[in-house]
Amino acid sequence: MKTSVMDERLAALARAGQTPVLQSGLRGIEKESLRVTPEGYISASPHPAGLGAAMTHQWVTTDFSEALLELITPPMASNWEALNFLCELHRFVYEQIGDELLWSTSMPCRIKGDSSVPIARYGNSNVGRMKEIYRRGLAQRYGRVMQAIAGVHFNYSVAEAFWPVFREITGNRAELRSVRDDGYLALLRNYRRYGWIVLYLFGASPAVCRSFLCGRDSGLETMGDATVYGRHATTLRLSDLGYRNESQAGLYVGMNSLAEYTEDLDAAILTPYPPYESMGTVVDGDWRQLSTSILQIENEYYGHIRPKQVAHSGERPTHALERRGIAYVEVRALDVSPADPAGISQNEMRFIEALLLYSCYPTVLRWTMRKRASATACMFGSRPGAGSPDWNCESAPKPAVFRPGRRKFSIGSGLSARSSTRTNRMIPTARLWKRSTRKSGTRR
Repeated sequence: MKTSVMDERLAALARAGQTPVLQSGLRGIEKESLRVTPEGYISASPHPAGLGAAMTHQWVTTDFSEALLELITPPMASNWEALNFLCELHRFVYEQIGDELLWSTSMPCRIKGDSSVPIARYGNSNVGRMKEIYRRGLAQRYGRVMQAIAGVHFNYSVAEAFWPVFREITGNRAELRSVRDDGYLALLRNYRRYGWIVLYLFGASPAVCRSFLCGRDSGLETMGDATVYGRHATTLRLSDLGYRNESQAGLYVGMNSLAEYTEDLDAAILTPYPPYESMGTVVDGDWRQLSTSILQIENEYYGHIRPKQVAHSGERPTHALERRGIAYVEVRALDVSPADPAGISQNEMRFIEALLLYSCYPTVLRWTMRKRASATACMFGSRPGAGSPDWNCESAPKPAVFRPGRRKFSIGSGLSARSSTRTNRMIPTARLWKRSTRKSGTRR
């Protein structure tokens, strides 16, 4: 029987007695949750003082909105340790937010328009002002309501001991950093090909709150007076009704090499976009956005997965990647699970880890934007027959490809959506975790 390259390399690892390196990676979680009132509306109160300073706290900060908490675990040696730390963070947060709740789904609660979503504040320092102006730009470009969508990010790094073994069994003579970068890039390309299965299995946002649509036609079915839903949808959060935007619909960021990835991001940061130019940067002395380019900064690029390197203070993410290579990957395509107290389960983490390890093997050729299975999984993942070869999406419409400074690009269309789900207060069994805020350093 013919064996796959994956089977052959796993067998080589076993013969060398090196299979434990597959279990020695590090993983971490970033989980976003809206603070809401007991009536289910987004909280208008400032970031609670008891949670520390959002700009400098290592584990509890804010995302776009002052009400959108982001809970961050450090890199952990096991999925259970990471999940336990996240449960402790939830316990700590609930000690500080009074009668408010953490919304248990990705799609937000009742919406009263953009004005009901307060932009996060970080003080009057230069870094704090920059972070706030960046978020003002997001509000101008995409609307505040869309930015209130919450998600879970899974950070993963393969064990450093894996790469010398990998180089040996593949016969690669390149330097170790090159082997590591190429391995992570293969992972990224393969995830872009196979990542639809994560949406299919773990998508948890099939319904949206009618109030979010603000009278727009969504094409969804109705359920009661307040909810619309996709009959076969798995994750509207990542569909064209959710966390999507027109300016990036045709944006191509290559992952065939690290140089291509950083060059494409840099080009998008430097390429003006006419609709953003019409908004202006500073109007009557008031900053509206950091720039009028397609991307204000690298973090504005909304990919399902992206390579990461820990940046030093004041260092841009692309420069960190160029100088020190890829250190880990960030999977961003996860809905907050209302069925799990912390928004993610060990089973989900184990599956994603296995998928990422599988994806390290370069079985996929150069990346193009021809795969559209993810879009189908979002809207039709629960349809009878989903997952069978007849919806492989090879024949799906191909998106426009935009290489900044190289090709002309066309604008697609996008719409935002949310869901309303009953929120329950979580009572974790983990012990209360407390930590004082750091007095120096900033978060990106």
